Amino acid sequence: QGMAWVMAKILRISGAESISVAANVFIGQTEAPLVVRPYVSGMTPSELLTLMVGGMATIAGGVLAAYVNLLGGTDPAQQLFYAKHLLSASIMAAPATIVIAKILVPEVQESQTMGTVKVTVEKTTANVIDAAATGAADGLKLALNVAAMLLAFIALIAMINWILQGVFTEILGIMINGKPVTLQVLLGYLLSPIAWVIGVPWEDAISIGSLIGQKIVINEFVAYIELSKLIPTGELSEKATIIATYALCGFANFSSIAIQIGGIGGIAPNRRKDLAKFGLRAVLGGTIATMMTATVAGVLTSLL
Repeated sequence: QGMAWVMAKILRISGAESISVAANVFIGQTEAPLVVRPYVSGMTPSELLTLMVGGMATIAGGVLAAYVNLLGGTDPAQQLFYAKHLLSASIMAAPATIVIAKILVPEVQESQTMGTVKVTVEKTTANVIDAAATGAADGLKLALNVAAMLLAFIALIAMINWILQGVFTEILGIMINGKPVTLQVLLGYLLSPIAWVIGVPWEDAISIGSLIGQKIVINEFVAYIELSKLIPTGELSEKATIIATYALCGFANFSSIAIQIGGIGGIAPNRRKDLAKFGLRAVLGGTIATMMTATVAGVLTSLL
């Protein structure tokens, strides 16, 4: 709540969105909205996008530990090295989230939580047993919503890749560096100039661009696995590795649209259409926010 108070005062945002963004630094994109659950249904469009971008631009504390082990291997020194960078990436992404969200959808309405960061939750259960039963039912409903949306979006991406491979690779015989034409491969090459712009050395730009493409199309877990394979080979410079660690540190991918529609839409069904409308914008906002933190990391790496 202290972090939320600072952001609310400095950036002049509402209590609900500042608390949700602060919560996203430590918990996941489906859990953070629960912190401001009473206010989600009445959020302004700008607040709702901020909530979504906050989930896209950060990672949950639980998976952060997994990525530390993935990138650092069995070396405690390397684990500490990547832990500091991953935690820094999530914290830095909080103000970046607000800046980008307000650019994408400026605030033009008055928020019901403007000027306060105190969120009160109305008691809706009679006792501990009722609370446990209600929590279990709500949790199951949320999990089923997320699972159904996730399956649908993964199937959609698989269908797009099947069409691309069928047309370009199997019929036309086109391969890209020995790889079949897929959405993530195409995005990788398209994003290589972006990787260079944020500070990645040009010789590493295609590799990092490919990782960013995989992160957007599939998820950051797959991208971090690929990065963990490249680190021991010495193919990437230290600067490129650090920038990639920051650029991949977020849930901004197509599947997260489904997760947020299922998760946030589960607690505020009246906002489901808005969530779908803002889905791609949230992915864009989350991606730009992580690129901003990666750029700052690249600049500091060059100076130190």
